[in-house]
Amino acid sequence: MRFLPAGDQAVVVEFGSVIDPEINALVHRAAAAIDASDIDGVLEMVPTYRSLLVYYDPLEVSLHELQEQISGLAIVADEIRDEFRIVEIPTLYGGEHGPDLEFVAQNAGMAESEVIALHSGTDYLVYTMGFSPGFPYLGGLDMRLHTPRLPSPRTLIPAGSVGIAETQTGVYPVASPGGWRLIGRSPLRLFDPLASPPTVINAGDRVRFVPLDDEAAYDDIDRQVKEGTYSAITRVGR
Repeated sequence: MRFLPAGDQAVVVEFGSVIDPEINALVHRAAAAIDASDIDGVLEMVPTYRSLLVYYDPLEVSLHELQEQISGLAIVADEIRDEFRIVEIPTLYGGEHGPDLEFVAQNAGMAESEVIALHSGTDYLVYTMGFSPGFPYLGGLDMRLHTPRLPSPRTLIPAGSVGIAETQTGVYPVASPGGWRLIGRSPLRLFDPLASPPTVINAGDRVRFVPLDDEAAYDDIDRQVKEGTYSAITRVGR
């Protein structure tokens, strides 16, 4: 574990030097332990791939004191048994919602149906959130689906679009520019600034994409989402 001051009101706690599920799990265990300990002066925490950014009030706790308390908590955190949410993301693959599915299939040397089966057959770890509000960076994409980004980004990608870029897959929670290869779209509203919490997916969760049969199934969930009667399906895993 290494502490790196980030200005006079934050510190980065590093747990490793590579992207690894075990290191990421330790990041989230430590964050949970710090949150549960209610350390004086801690204001906010931001978990990332391999580190934890801790914002604090220097008038309430010094950097040295904070480092000592976190060091002690991290040892306990390493023994915490992980519990996580599995969030199901209904997805309509291909067609107008997934214009790059054909390219991904050709790049992988397989049929589009095989790409869908492979992509939807994994629980993906949400390493961290970034790029845009509620955007999850997911780990665990099968190597056969690794696909280069678009040579030129699209200026506008619809909210809910599911994409692949290099070794990662993800879903766009809001409309934005982007260079990922789009293979499908979910009707879920993954970011709502007026909701509490505002995001459906959080760092440390697992995500599973669930294929929808047709446009009618997509439209049905889309209608429920707009009416406020649809809730994302979540399960607890260990």
